[in-house]
Amino acid sequence: MTTPTSTQVLVVGAGPTGAVLALELAHHNVPCLVVERAVAPPRHPGVDRLTGHAMALVRRLGLAALVRRYGSGPADPEDVEWRTSLDDDPVLVAPGSFLLDEALPDGGPEHRIPAAELTRRLRDKLREHPLVDLREGWTFTGLRVDPEGAVATVLDVRAGVRHTVTARHLVGCDGAQSTVRRCLEVPMENLGSPAQHCSVFFRSTDPRLPAKNGTPVVVVVGGVTSVARGDGDTWVAHLPIGADEPVSTDPVAMLRARLGSELESPEILGVAQWDDALGVASAYRRGPVFLAGEAAHRFHPAGELADTSLADAVDLGWKLAAEINGWGGPALLASYESERRPSALLDRELLARALETRRRFGRLSAAGAAPELLAGVLRQEAHRPDARALPARHTKSSVVWPSGPAGAVRPGGRVPDLHLDGGETLADRFGPELTLVDLTAAADGRPLVAAATLRGIPVTHLAVADMSVRTRWDRPLALVRPDRHVAWCADTVPNDWDAVLDLVSGKTT
Repeated sequence: MTTPTSTQVLVVGAGPTGAVLALELAHHNVPCLVVERAVAPPRHPGVDRLTGHAMALVRRLGLAALVRRYGSGPADPEDVEWRTSLDDDPVLVAPGSFLLDEALPDGGPEHRIPAAELTRRLRDKLREHPLVDLREGWTFTGLRVDPEGAVATVLDVRAGVRHTVTARHLVGCDGAQSTVRRCLEVPMENLGSPAQHCSVFFRSTDPRLPAKNGTPVVVVVGGVTSVARGDGDTWVAHLPIGADEPVSTDPVAMLRARLGSELESPEILGVAQWDDALGVASAYRRGPVFLAGEAAHRFHPAGELADTSLADAVDLGWKLAAEINGWGGPALLASYESERRPSALLDRELLARALETRRRFGRLSAAGAAPELLAGVLRQEAHRPDARALPARHTKSSVVWPSGPAGAVRPGGRVPDLHLDGGETLADRFGPELTLVDLTAAADGRPLVAAATLRGIPVTHLAVADMSVRTRWDRPLALVRPDRHVAWCADTVPNDWDAVLDLVSGKTT
């Protein structure tokens, strides 16, 4: 039996990307249907990391408290210890200061939350929201693209009913093996030849593993990277394996052999196999169908850093809502790919550099290089990606990279998040759609907001008199997007405000 269903937006997959996308749409009063093939709570033993930027994005949706409640927020940045063996002293300890996003004090340092717990709690939020229709046990099986939108075939496994869902827009958030992406015939573009890896999740109280009161630590021993999960005794070890090397049926023996040491009584929690292909989809969109999260970029080990996927969800969510609510033009949706795909390509390059540094360290360690030489090589290389490098583009020019001192406001850059005199963050006063931050003495931006309102473009006028902001925010007028990027800024009221609004709303390019 087949039953018809229709929706404004069909979201395929209720992992963190799909859930945040649905909540972002609801934040802008747009209903959606979310289909998720799983019927049981996830049990993945991994942990998602959210930097200050990601925390600022989810805070807008009221989710920051959830992450803090079920996760952990370390007071100190992550340390990376480089060792030739588990029994030896580190040849170098490198502080991971990039994890502290100083431009986003409301987000603070990175937070960690078990991936399964994050997914479980986000699905609870979906079930509670009146604008989100979550259908668990519904498996997406096929897709047809029509001029009016997308037509999906979805199977309700428990009821044995096949549904035809007509959607104005469809978003594939269905992970690295995305069925939506395969239906679109969009290939993944890999960076180089992939190498095979095995991840072993384990619990150990071995005193040589330097867990420091919940502060995350990364220990690189030769070619093995072990990451503390933040609770003092739970770890994941990423081990490179040969192309023809089978994964051992004895993970404990494999760990001990690779670490060169008798690791004390590890309790195995899970084992996963992956490759470091670092793939990015060749396209993020085909007409009314979009890809987001790991359906668009496959960076393993999966779930380590959630920023790129969550930023996809927020960026696409507010733009879809703007188009559905009538004020967003076609160029706005087109900008999703032109903004998010370059960001994924940048992340891929940084991750590839990190992997190559670890491979080089493993080769040099195996060759017996002196600790002083190893430390010198590491000091010359950037061994971890900068989690803050998330570019945005919504100007006539090419990507404008965030730069300058704290308080610098630049088109395409993230807004500097500052505290007001009373302690409240400036971002807490932003509106749900566009916000015009006005630091002029006479609130010169008021007629600009009135003009936007007459055109049906929702802009909140935020006049700021606090000296703590005025002394650090370097542009008197700035139009801020819902995802906290600067769409436009100027020192004075422009003569071509209509042209600015056309550009920002996607009516022109």
